Amino acid sequence: MSAPAITPVFVRLKLSLLRNGLRQSGGRKAAYITSAVLALLFAALQLIGLIALRGHAHAESVVVLAVAVLGLGWTVMPLFFPSGDETLDPTRLVMLPLRPRPLVGALLTASLVGIGPLFTLCLLVGSVVAVARGGAAFAVGAVAVVLALLVCVALARSVAVANVRLLTSRKGRDLAVLSGLVIAIGAQIVNFGAQRLGASGLGELDPAAEVLRWVPPASAIGAVHAVSEGSYGLAVAQLALTAGALVTLLAFWSRHLTRLMTSPDGSTLPGAESAAKERSSTGLARLLPAGRTGTVMERGLRYVWRDPKTKAAWVTSLAIGLIVPVFNAWQGTGSVYFACFAAGMLGIQMYNQFGQDTSAFWMVAMTISSTHDAYVELRARAYALLLITLPYATLVTVLTTAMLGDWRRLPEALGLSFALLGAMLATGAWTSARFPYSIPQEGYKNVAPGQTGLAWISIFGGMMAAALLCAPVIALTIWLNVSADGDDWTWLLLPAGTVYGAVLTAAGLKLAAPRTARRLPEILAAVSKG
Repeated sequence: MSAPAITPVFVRLKLSLLRNGLRQSGGRKAAYITSAVLALLFAALQLIGLIALRGHAHAESVVVLAVAVLGLGWTVMPLFFPSGDETLDPTRLVMLPLRPRPLVGALLTASLVGIGPLFTLCLLVGSVVAVARGGAAFAVGAVAVVLALLVCVALARSVAVANVRLLTSRKGRDLAVLSGLVIAIGAQIVNFGAQRLGASGLGELDPAAEVLRWVPPASAIGAVHAVSEGSYGLAVAQLALTAGALVTLLAFWSRHLTRLMTSPDGSTLPGAESAAKERSSTGLARLLPAGRTGTVMERGLRYVWRDPKTKAAWVTSLAIGLIVPVFNAWQGTGSVYFACFAAGMLGIQMYNQFGQDTSAFWMVAMTISSTHDAYVELRARAYALLLITLPYATLVTVLTTAMLGDWRRLPEALGLSFALLGAMLATGAWTSARFPYSIPQEGYKNVAPGQTGLAWISIFGGMMAAALLCAPVIALTIWLNVSADGDDWTWLLLPAGTVYGAVLTAAGLKLAAPRTARRLPEILAAVSKG
């Protein structure tokens, strides 16, 4: 007696998961319906736009790049949104008597149910219509759409099953938190690309399309264009490449699924030797000062490396602090002063220092019994930030200056950056004691409910105060640049800005320490709300 087919069961399971998820709350249902409507509306407009592109000289380059980006999206989607689809976690099925090969077919079919596959289908159909000419091209296009869609889904499934232990662990949640960084960087790249295309036209896409038309799933769309041009041998090669990629992905998926369902999970059980090595490792501690200062610095640096929210904030600041000045310099519209953006983005990390500790701040509070203790605590936190910020701000400034070729302004740009950094460290220390707020550890919110006003006052009020504190250095920079003999003295802005920033930092820490020592109970109550 043959075993019953499991594919219909998995399709019904996927539909049941969607339906039951919408029943959990009215807010979730509203959010899902709204996102579905917006996604389908965008897909429809995109389909119309691709159809309107039909006959354009560079239509093939546009659609090839669009499908390549689509394939990249399907590849990284499981890494940054591991909880977006419950069926992406095959570990839920390991106790069932299922063979991996039929399971692959069932999961592949069930994966075609959802908004994402429908959106992908619309884009692929529009791409085929944009480049197909003649009945043979449309016939090949039908095959190409199916192959490209299956490759996209198989990519997501293969990445998910190969990293399922990671995605269900704390490090997987770290990746999910960092998804905002990918969106921010992607937005900057898209903006830069749109400006280049607006100035040079769609012909700028042709060199990239020449390469990507041989990369699945974009190679399937390249085959449609090849048939339209009469290059049947080329079309067969591109279709065979896409089909080969699908077979390879399915084999890879099946092999990892077999290993996953037959081997024990040791991802969260480190060996005794590695654990002992980690406990005895003091490499970082040896490089830091002794006493409380080194301990606090090490704790802060470990937060940057291990805590998901802190890591996300730091990586986002590092990336955007580099992207803004470098991209503007690349386009020839920037200025060396844009490099101050790096110091400003990293200086924000000094704000709400105690909120980063959340409820664990009570252990820090137990060690602060005097103004001196509070001063050493704040000073060590500032030192930890400076370990990263000073070399990074210097690197971004030098890189921006090199791209613009304006080496004469390097000293003043560095001086302004260091002065701004010192001002933000000073105001950040003071607002951390005066306006602390809690950072929820779960989810994507960075402020606990009811504390949004505190966050705005802390960050934006502190940034305005830092800008005012930098006014003397800014005024000196302007005066030297407009003065007849000022160019010979602009180099003084580097030592002046450095000393001024150091004085501001020391003064801010001195002013914040007494307030921190006095308000420990209020700070602890504020940062523990999340």
